[in-house]
Amino acid sequence: MVNEADLEWTDHEGTETAFRRKQLASAAGGDELGASLYELDPGDRPWPLHFHTGNEEAIYVLAGEGTLRRGEGRDNQDLEPGEYVALPADESGTHQVVNDSDDTLRYLMVSTMVDPDVLVYPENDGVGVLAGSPPGGDGERTVEGFWNRGDAVDYWD
Repeated sequence: MVNEADLEWTDHEGTETAFRRKQLASAAGGDELGASLYELDPGDRPWPLHFHTGNEEAIYVLAGEGTLRRGEGRDNQDLEPGEYVALPADESGTHQVVNDSDDTLRYLMVSTMVDPDVLVYPENDGVGVLAGSPPGGDGERTVEGFWNRGDAVDYWD
C-alpha cells in the first residue's frame, strides 16, 4: 500500500510534452497492473497522439478539465471530473490528453503491464517498440526505440 502524498512528483518536460507523475502501482509493489497519477498544467499534453498494440489503458479524471483527442475521423471528447475512459489495445484506443483549460488537470492513468509493446503514432507515421519493461514500468529495457515508418528497411537488408 502507498499513499500518493508520500511520493514525490517526477517531472517530464519535452519539446511538445510536459507532465508531473507519481507511479502509484510501482511504489505499492504492483506487477501486472500499472497506475500513475498525472498532473498537467494549462496548455500541456503528456504525449503525442498514439495507441498501444499490447496494453489497454484507462483514464479517470479527478480534477480540472481538458480534452481527449481521439484521432482522425473521430470526435474529440471533453474531460471533466468523474469521467472514465477505456482505451483498448488497438486503433480504437488512439488518444492524447490535452489540458486546454486555465486550471491544472489531474487524472489517474491505469494500464495493463504487457511486455513487449508496440506503440503507433498516426500523426507522424511513427512506431515505438518497448521490450524488457512495459510502458510506465521502471525496469531496464532490452529494446527501446521510436522510428518513422518510412525509415524501415526490407527484412533481408
